[in-house]
Amino acid sequence: MNEGHGGLGALALLARGLAGIDVEVQTLPGARPVLAGRRLLLPASASAPGLRRAMVAHAVAHLRHSQPARPAHALRPMGIAIVSAIEDARVERLLCRDFPGLHGWFAASLPPAPDALDLGFAALVSRMDRLLLLPASQDDNHWVNKARRLFEETAARAGLEDYDAFRAIASILANDLGQMRVRFEPQDYVVPAPWRDDNSYLWDFAETQTAPDEAIALQQSGARPAPPPPDAQDEGGALPPDAAGDIELGRYTYPEWDRKLERLRPDWCTVIEKLPAWQGLLPAREQAAPGNERVAPLALPRARHLDRTHRLRRQWEGDDIDLNAAIEVLVDRRLRLRPDARLFMRPGKGPRPSSVLVLLDLSASANDPGPHAASLLDIEKQAALMLAASNARGIDRLAIHGFSSNTRAEVYYYRLLEPGLPLDEPARAMIGALRGRYSTRMGAALRHATSLMRAEPPGQRAVLLVTDGAPADIDVHDPRYLIEDARQAVAEAREAGVRAACIAVDSAADAYVRRIFGWRDYCIADDARSLPARLARMSARLAAAR
Repeated sequence: MNEGHGGLGALALLARGLAGIDVEVQTLPGARPVLAGRRLLLPASASAPGLRRAMVAHAVAHLRHSQPARPAHALRPMGIAIVSAIEDARVERLLCRDFPGLHGWFAASLPPAPDALDLGFAALVSRMDRLLLLPASQDDNHWVNKARRLFEETAARAGLEDYDAFRAIASILANDLGQMRVRFEPQDYVVPAPWRDDNSYLWDFAETQTAPDEAIALQQSGARPAPPPPDAQDEGGALPPDAAGDIELGRYTYPEWDRKLERLRPDWCTVIEKLPAWQGLLPAREQAAPGNERVAPLALPRARHLDRTHRLRRQWEGDDIDLNAAIEVLVDRRLRLRPDARLFMRPGKGPRPSSVLVLLDLSASANDPGPHAASLLDIEKQAALMLAASNARGIDRLAIHGFSSNTRAEVYYYRLLEPGLPLDEPARAMIGALRGRYSTRMGAALRHATSLMRAEPPGQRAVLLVTDGAPADIDVHDPRYLIEDARQAVAEAREAGVRAACIAVDSAADAYVRRIFGWRDYCIADDARSLPARLARMSARLAAAR
């Protein structure tokens, strides 16, 4: 095919024949194709006719089967990349279903398979693309095979036309990559398949009032887009209809302890991991706070553990000889002096890394106003914000999560501040806009928090629960049932190397909180206003392994 002006005209005719609409084809100096409306910009560096035809076919697949300009504000950059990759595979599968001969165009343009030892984000996506395009190909990576299995099951169950079903599996895969600690650098990432465009056609970044590159960098840092201004509300002061929608990250099943049967019921509770929708957030300056005082971080000695890289010399006993001390003994004997008998070395103790997850009870009872007008939820949020802002000494990685439940089928778990990320204004607004609802199924939330803490670096790992009452839910009528389940969840956490503790804002909590957490891993705050100080002291004590 002629690659001059006539070549572009032929590609435009090809696009029109496949898509049924006029598509303007031009060249640009970049390295990747760009689809902007009905205009396809092909990179000048792509001179191979087969590759250009694959680029046109992929653009046509989007024009025929993708909804353009979906809002991107709810997704992190890794989520955007995974959803885009799944959408690319979905629309190409649909196009090849209508035009079977196009499959060879895509397969012929596949890049070489990445190194099997490369577990970077781009390599995993490239391996996923290969498995989804070539059914006979094999891969030994669990995540890549899970992606193919979920894709094929969804195609068989819901059909290739169901975008929402494929969006759901993309969220699962993105969450798995986060659990695997796969790094994603949005500034360096390039779509691995050379015939695919940059996916700007799929997303609308306008609502973030930020350029796409800046929005991706903002989300990658763990921040959320800034909340909308007050004039984004309608004239009656209500938020838009979709303002209450939370962003689901994934679903997980956990067992639950049946105290009468004295055994775990497998896969009994469903934890739904979520992010609060940013549309519903209020500006940080409008958040209600019971006070502006700050709590000084408590300075406790850091936890220490045996470290064989740190050697103590000149010891009375140990597992090795201190050669310097032995030489001095020989010198002293030659000089007829009394030698020092401390000839040994032994391992010393070094600082132990610490991770603390503060788990907030977001049940409806936390909304009730206290004797000082402020609700417990307001004080919980203020205490968590103050702890995160104070750079608590001894805590290397601090996370803030929350939970509530609506029967065992819906235990909502909110990831508000991730370990190691700074507390910025969007994160403040997100925590400050939380509202309490539903009930307190404590055991399932503790099990999920424990599973997240097990992925933290080895060291002192702890979950600190803040609650205003005993565990309860509308589908449980035995008051001891969920207490015993929470007690079992705490025991499971200890077996996993995660310490679980509690601050109860309830003067009558001693009857149940000691049963759940033991005699030393809880404290009771009779006055909710003391919660910020108690939270700072308890978290510092957990980080110091006291």
